[in-house]
Amino acid sequence: MVTGRDVTGGGIYWLASYPKSGNTWFRTFLSNLLEDGERPVDINSLHTGHIASSREWLDEVLGFDTADLTEEEVDLLRPGVYDWTAGTGMEAEYRKTHDAWQILPDGRPLLGPQGTRGAVYLLRNPLDVVVSMASHNGTDIDTAITGMNNPGHALSKANRGIRPQVRQRIGTWSDHVTSWVDATGLACHVLRYEDMTDDAENAFAGAARFLGLSADPERISKAIGFSNFDTLARQEAEKGFRERPARSQRFFREGRSGAWRAHLTDQQVDRIVTAHAPLMRRFGYLRDDGTPV
Repeated sequence: MVTGRDVTGGGIYWLASYPKSGNTWFRTFLSNLLEDGERPVDINSLHTGHIASSREWLDEVLGFDTADLTEEEVDLLRPGVYDWTAGTGMEAEYRKTHDAWQILPDGRPLLGPQGTRGAVYLLRNPLDVVVSMASHNGTDIDTAITGMNNPGHALSKANRGIRPQVRQRIGTWSDHVTSWVDATGLACHVLRYEDMTDDAENAFAGAARFLGLSADPERISKAIGFSNFDTLARQEAEKGFRERPARSQRFFREGRSGAWRAHLTDQQVDRIVTAHAPLMRRFGYLRDDGTPV
């Protein structure tokens, strides 16, 4: 049973991130906070529903198969699905998305003009992101950097087909971050991965308060303990994790900050810093002299 929600009325809070930035970790914490049980929530049964790009969610609400539509046609249908879903519930929902925050050609936000209550944006040092992305996608690091620096980068991209997720435009790492944190009219709480590791109690409690949920210190502490890396990795080893891609050996790989120092060459660091220095400096990932923190 999900308990302890202080939020009244429907609507969707988006749990948004560039891939491999701590979204699953935060969703696990959130599920444990909501459940407030005596044992950790099953990582395969989190309380955050379909990802925004889920074709199943879209088809369910629309009442027809979207597989034969173009990506642009699907995009134009998506806001109505989220607004309809938000309007049917009595409590707020918390849904994952990797989409950049974007405005469609007709002027509507892709993720719904009426149903969105706000967003928690999970932010992580791009130097660490790219290492985790390479492992997750089964590619080399240079390929991962090329994707991170590509303005046209998208996930699940295909003109037509029956992929379980529809296209998600994410652009460059900097494009993605600014699309959310600087979006006009969007209540957005930025949660850095590094603060989740270094100052967990305050970081998670701040996000809980933003979402209108209990920030009772004992409940926060228990939810953090039930969603720590060792617990998640153990669950994955015992029962698997349905979000792990087939090309990845494991989803929960290291769970720490600063791993890039052991994996990136100086040239690879330069490629990332050159492309993303302003945002890295803004969020504390780059010193004034241009060297990574």
